[in-house]
Amino acid sequence: MTLDEVARYAESLPGVKRKGTELRPAWYVQDRLVVRLKEAGVLVIRVPLGEREPLLAADPEGFGVPPRMEAHHKVEAYLDRAQPSSVRRAIDLAWRMQHR
Repeated sequence: MTLDEVARYAESLPGVKRKGTELRPAWYVQDRLVVRLKEAGVLVIRVPLGEREPLLAADPEGFGVPPRMEAHHKVEAYLDRAQPSSVRRAIDLAWRMQHR
């Protein structure tokens, strides 16, 4: 999945707006983070803690949780390895969690 595909998908969700910078774009709903580019090819996606393990188990090569994120509602998605359907699922989870 490319960053352009991520952008199109995120922006297709109701209320999602692009923010951030050209080098580090981010997508928010109601000023709450959904997904952002951390560095080239790596996304940070907010997900409910209860949904994180199933997401990691379904695509262990595509997602990870660095030690600094373990206590947070976040995962990293590696665009060169993640299944596009898994990335979309994670973005959906983030949107549902952040949309109120």
